[in-house]
Amino acid sequence: MKAFRKKGELTRFQVLSEIARRQPYVRQRDIADELGITVQAVSENIKSLIAEGLVEAGSGRSHYKITRRGGEKLKRAAVSLRQYADEVLDYMSSYKSIWPAIAWEDLSAGDEVELFMDDGVLYARRRTNGDAHAIVMKSASEGEDVALTELGGTIPLQRGKVTIAVLPGISEGGSGAADLERIMELTHGQDRIGIMGTVSRAAATRLNLNVDFEFATPYAALAAAKRGLNVLVLAVGKMSRSITKKLEEEGIEYSIEDVRVNRRK
Repeated sequence: MKAFRKKGELTRFQVLSEIARRQPYVRQRDIADELGITVQAVSENIKSLIAEGLVEAGSGRSHYKITRRGGEKLKRAAVSLRQYADEVLDYMSSYKSIWPAIAWEDLSAGDEVELFMDDGVLYARRRTNGDAHAIVMKSASEGEDVALTELGGTIPLQRGKVTIAVLPGISEGGSGAADLERIMELTHGQDRIGIMGTVSRAAATRLNLNVDFEFATPYAALAAAKRGLNVLVLAVGKMSRSITKKLEEEGIEYSIEDVRVNRRK
């Protein structure tokens, strides 16, 4: 859109348009309110337009009128803007929202599929009676990512629960003062495990746990729970507060288990 390549050209076009629409009596405050800019910005643009010979000032304080040259420039810019808008509308008329999923089975272009979550992953399979549905855009083999369009319905999803195991800090004995046996019990039935703090890393290593996330754990645990996964988080002392706050904000169910041996006696 060549007419508006230079910085500020679009604003100048708008100011010129407002002058043409309101002339000969033009209040700068009215233009500023209409365009959402300051009166000073309107004043500076009008001065620039007058200097270029596109606008001329009348005898009155607020009398302005676009010149013949200004009218021609305004028409050219308006035509350029309309052509650009038409191109955008043409593109949007053929635009389709595209969403990815994993193919549960071999799928062909045009297949109607149903969507479901499994282990936190969104899958697509040929539709039987699933509420959430879509159309396959391009064929995909089982396990591949598949492009979907025309999404509809609701994906059935039950939120997971987060269990937070509070470990002792290093001044309290660190992982050596944690009830490792209890931590192992808490891992049962969990889909993901996250850790917060060096002591938690040491405890996970001693128990040979497969840690799924270690950084930005509050966000990762929240995202996993919202996808229907149960999560165990090992957190050192007050670190647990940062995760409980986010879970409460999102209405995620959680429980806290104190695995500090000295605190449980």
